[in-house]
Amino acid sequence: MNLRKTSIMGSLVFLLAGTAWARPRTASAGQAAAEASTRIAVINIQNAIAGTAEGRQAAQELQTRFTPRSTQIQDLGKQLEDLRTRIQNGQNTLSEAEKERLGRQYEELSREVQRKQQQLQQDAQDAREDVVDRIGQKMMHVIDSYAEKNGYSVVLDTSTQSTPVIYASNAADITGAIVKLYDQTYPVKTAAPAAKPKP
Repeated sequence: MNLRKTSIMGSLVFLLAGTAWARPRTASAGQAAAEASTRIAVINIQNAIAGTAEGRQAAQELQTRFTPRSTQIQDLGKQLEDLRTRIQNGQNTLSEAEKERLGRQYEELSREVQRKQQQLQQDAQDAREDVVDRIGQKMMHVIDSYAEKNGYSVVLDTSTQSTPVIYASNAADITGAIVKLYDQTYPVKTAAPAAKPKP
């Protein structure tokens, strides 16, 4: 299942066995009692994914991965600002040829900064989506198992505005329980400590 296509951040409704979308107009007393006791839970999928040990580790890895490029763009931005200041301060002292040369240099550098910013944003977004897709697919199994074990018929995602959840008690929120169960089911492999040099 590709969660990028099915929008993991969208509304997630898990209907387990015994619950149907439509009910017959006439129901037996047993069916009415079953419907009255239907358990509904809510979860904030975004917080759940970010709250797992794997999610926190992935966030750190993404920061480490993209920080050098972000720093480079910041440095180019400073160069651009310095160049702009030089052009402004030299309006009355620079020759027309020098103004034109600096103007072209400014435009080229400005386009480069813009291009690098857009590329960084796109690459970072793609990387985040890959993380959400990877963790989200595994989390679906955890949620399904948890809901079935605890008798929930419906689980709603409150992290999206498209889910019409007006009110949900804290007791109905299973986000913390799912994060804990996910970490137990998919423990994060930490890097082995560096070997101590022999004396």
